[in-house]
Amino acid sequence: MAIKVEVFSTNSCPHCPAAIDAAQVAKDKLGDAIDVESVKIDDMEHPENRQRAIDYQIMAVPTVVIDGEVSFIGAPSDAELIEKLESLL
Repeated sequence: MAIKVEVFSTNSCPHCPAAIDAAQVAKDKLGDAIDVESVKIDDMEHPENRQRAIDYQIMAVPTVVIDGEVSFIGAPSDAELIEKLESLL
């Protein structure tokens, strides 16, 4: 089963694109071993995204959740994220 990576972000956050990019780089490297989802908590068309952030007790963005556990608060570097994910494989 693939490792689930959720990147919680907002449209106005200046650091969120770096976290989303790091997740994409990890996906490019690790392929089907991970499943990446970008979760915009300020997306009014998807209010469930905000509730997911509340359920994880996320207080800042970007936040990266790996397999249901908050793993990074702030944007990890590509190498940090890949290292963490490889340790879980």
